[in-house]
Amino acid sequence: MLTKTLPYYTFEKGIHFLTTKSDETNDSQTFRLGFYVHITTSLVVLVLGLLQFLPWLVRLGPGLHRALGKSYVIGILALAAPSGLILAYFANGGLAAQVGFTLQCLVWWLCTWKAYRAARQRQWPLHVDWMLRSFAVTLAALALRGESYIMYYVFETKPIETYLTVTWLSWVGNLILVEILLELGLGRYFLREFMPELRAKLAA
Repeated sequence: MLTKTLPYYTFEKGIHFLTTKSDETNDSQTFRLGFYVHITTSLVVLVLGLLQFLPWLVRLGPGLHRALGKSYVIGILALAAPSGLILAYFANGGLAAQVGFTLQCLVWWLCTWKAYRAARQRQWPLHVDWMLRSFAVTLAALALRGESYIMYYVFETKPIETYLTVTWLSWVGNLILVEILLELGLGRYFLREFMPELRAKLAA
């Protein structure tokens, strides 16, 4: 993701993804602000989210986990999701793409908010479950690229078919997968790893 993001910091308009946009869109200060805020904060929360699920890092101290978690939450609620809504408005592919990206940002925001609220209420099982859902949507950026590659080069779908499919599949598919994993006990696994005092209770 870093290699995909870095070229944009030349702030040129005629590179990669930006070449798919009209001159009017590329000249829009609203679009450009939303674009650069989104690609920057999305990369940061991707890393922060991953760090939240490393048990050895959590064991270094609850303060570190809490600080990283707050940064992740603020990054999504205040920056990444709202800027994503701006990009959704300017999305190629018509209404289907605009609705797909808009719902993705709203679900991302809601899952992250519910994870934060559960933590504030010290409802740790709920906190873990909602954080996993939030991170599943965070990973949609990776899923979108991987699924696009498979659909286009393996199944030889047309570009517009690929684009409109992964617009939805990248985040809905991730959420379906994480729900299956939650049913199989992924949330309980992280609770055991993060809070050893709960091992016996959860095992029972």
